[in-house]
Amino acid sequence: MKKFLVVLGTVIVVIAAYTVVTVVRPFVLHTEIEIDASPEQVWNVLTDREAYPEWNPFIISSTGELKVGGKITNVLRDTKGSETAFDPTLLAVTPNEELRWIGKVPPGAIFDGEHSFRLTALPNGRTRLVQEEKFTGAAIPFTRSMLNNTIKPQFEAMNRALADRAKAS
Repeated sequence: MKKFLVVLGTVIVVIAAYTVVTVVRPFVLHTEIEIDASPEQVWNVLTDREAYPEWNPFIISSTGELKVGGKITNVLRDTKGSETAFDPTLLAVTPNEELRWIGKVPPGAIFDGEHSFRLTALPNGRTRLVQEEKFTGAAIPFTRSMLNNTIKPQFEAMNRALADRAKAS
């Protein structure tokens, strides 16, 4: 029994250490694209969530009021076609500049993701869109490959689709 408790204690310490490390040094998926449309046009497409099923290959559904502190419900589709629903809390809703939320696997500190879309005006009516997510939690060291292989390509696909839709608007 003593040996079991020592092993269990060691595992708990290792998991706690991984969690602390991911909080201090989160794993970040970062993508960006320059779009031939104004920040207002890009924002209008990004926040017209009823139209997501028409064009968005990643977030195929998003409902709920875009209000800081509120919860929305998003349904994501990965590169394999698997769908996942989650209810993040909105951290920033700044028209034409930033939309940001945090999603957590209960109770938290297991797999948390702070997702953001940031828009920057560029010369000639263009926009730089940065879509990124900062991941923290005990599960992150074990999921990096999956995140790079299944989620990052979806960020990039959404960026391209958003650019095409904004240019056409």
